[in-house]
Amino acid sequence: MANVWVIAEVKEGKLKKVTTELLTKGRDLAAKAGGQLEGVLLGSGVEALAADMGKFGAAKVHVADSAALKDYVGEAFASAIAKLAEAEKPGIILIGASVYGKDLAPRLAAKLGAGLASDCTDLGVDGGKLTVVRPMYAGKALASVTFKTDIQIASVRPNLFAAEEGAGAGAVAKFDADCGDVKVSVQGQQMSGGDKIELTEAAIIVAGGRGCKDPKEGNAWQLLEDLAKTLNAAVGASRAAVDAGWRGHDEQVGQTGKVVNPTLYIAAGISGAIQHLAGMSSSKCIVAVNKDPEAPIFGVADYGIVGDLNTVLPIMNDEFKKLLA
Repeated sequence: MANVWVIAEVKEGKLKKVTTELLTKGRDLAAKAGGQLEGVLLGSGVEALAADMGKFGAAKVHVADSAALKDYVGEAFASAIAKLAEAEKPGIILIGASVYGKDLAPRLAAKLGAGLASDCTDLGVDGGKLTVVRPMYAGKALASVTFKTDIQIASVRPNLFAAEEGAGAGAVAKFDADCGDVKVSVQGQQMSGGDKIELTEAAIIVAGGRGCKDPKEGNAWQLLEDLAKTLNAAVGASRAAVDAGWRGHDEQVGQTGKVVNPTLYIAAGISGAIQHLAGMSSSKCIVAVNKDPEAPIFGVADYGIVGDLNTVLPIMNDEFKKLLA
């Protein structure tokens, strides 16, 4: 029997979508593993969110609600969760493969001596043990992974599973966040993004690359943003566009940026360097617009348009407006 834990990620007083997705998947995993689904929730003023985790199937939610946990500090959060896990002994621990999860999961695995599979794209249970699929070699291969340790930890890409509410009590089990001797504190935060859709959770992404050129030389980026507005999509960029200073690093998609998994990914003026493909090749539908018919991006695209993006994007925008009217 193995209980499944989902570690909640909270932003602006709400559960992030990837948390509800993992709770939904966790119900199925817990049933197959012969255990129950539980949540772990840390922060300040977060106790009310336990009920939300219950709506998505968590039978019990371990809550540490303290002013000392207002800001995320990896060392503190990992210590608190590790001590709870040593006492409760869950079999499987899931967390989103976000910036938060990618920092917290390896810290937690090291403290527990647990196996960790990062950036997973599928989850299952075989003989009571967690099985995962994860990309390797910049996404050129998929590995099926099983665990040897009693506690199994996986960080999972957003947008893999549909979030669906299910029966769960969401009963609160409070615990003291014993963070140990923490040597780091948050002195301040600089927020970016504003009302922009978060790339890692976006259902649709419209991304531009070197082919969009410097904004001073044309309006290709404005065309990209117009299309994104029509589709209620997030705007992404290749590393070349970010390195050139045309777009902010928070928009970078790729191995050295953000790994995304949207339902629709439109790549305009992106050649398809390996590091970029590693960050978006698992998208469910990829549309490429490039005037070079030999561009590598066409090798992973479901639909390809060979043409000047300055001509193609306005046409796409007009057609989508008609479809969505």
